[in-house]
Amino acid sequence: MHARPAPLLVVPPVADSARLVVQDLDKRYGDEAVVHHVSFQILPGECYGIIGPNGAGKTTTIRLCLGLAAPDAGSVRLMGHVVPQAARLARMRVGVVTQYDSLDPDFTVAENLRIYGRYFGLSEVAMRLRINDLLEFAALEGKADARIAELSGGMKRRLSLARALIHDPDIIFLDEPTTGLDPQARHLIWDRLKRLVAQGKSILLTTHFMDEAERLCQRLLVLDHGRKLDEDAPLTLIARHVEPEVIEMYGPRVDEAQDVLAHQVQRLERSGDTLFAYTHDAVPVLAAVQGLSHGLRVLHRSANLEDVFLKLTGRQLRD
Repeated sequence: MHARPAPLLVVPPVADSARLVVQDLDKRYGDEAVVHHVSFQILPGECYGIIGPNGAGKTTTIRLCLGLAAPDAGSVRLMGHVVPQAARLARMRVGVVTQYDSLDPDFTVAENLRIYGRYFGLSEVAMRLRINDLLEFAALEGKADARIAELSGGMKRRLSLARALIHDPDIIFLDEPTTGLDPQARHLIWDRLKRLVAQGKSILLTTHFMDEAERLCQRLLVLDHGRKLDEDAPLTLIARHVEPEVIEMYGPRVDEAQDVLAHQVQRLERSGDTLFAYTHDAVPVLAAVQGLSHGLRVLHRSANLEDVFLKLTGRQLRD
């Protein structure tokens, strides 16, 4: 996409510092602390991720950051403005892509972009230029006149992203942007998000895909029960919390493998019919289960962000 400045409603200038600053944020609903003493900030040109199980407080945190809910304590500064008091001014420099598409089915692809641009005061001339660029950016060049019902799920997600960029925002909030997409569509979305960061945009991303968080985010906040469990670069979190090598085992003889390894590895975990051995040296572990190979499937891999997520938040199912 070509970088063409789009005329916007006049808002006070923002210093080139943190675009979002969250300090000691608290939010309660009744007796339940949904967000508890959460602090973080997002810098220009940074993709910052929030990961956590269902009910961890991710959506509430985003609503507080956007001024859609008022905190019980703490503060939010978005694009230099205090939120929620000046949320409207702040959101003039913010793009939002919700988990579920809110595209208008009565309009074409181009009309969805044009109508959204009018909310931000863009002129017809400015929108014409922006729409052409955004259709190219979203790989929808031949779909300008298509109705929403004619688009695939991946096309709709790319259009939602393009629409959030119509006013050339400085920070984009993305709530699970690739849920339900096939691998090709996910990789295309990833490529476009990397382009935005390379252009100096900031991104706040929530996702349940740990590979997505690991690939896209410079820093991650691990959230559970409304509390910050840790925050750092993905590789730093992996090195801090889990052993470097993992052996996954499953099959009819997994119980025997568990007995063999019970006292041989740093950490052994069972989830259903799968056994996970976490270790600093995989060689003796693999040798110990070699005799079970006819009834045991074995996968040796490096530790990843999913291992961190499960260690910090547990393997219990969340509804």
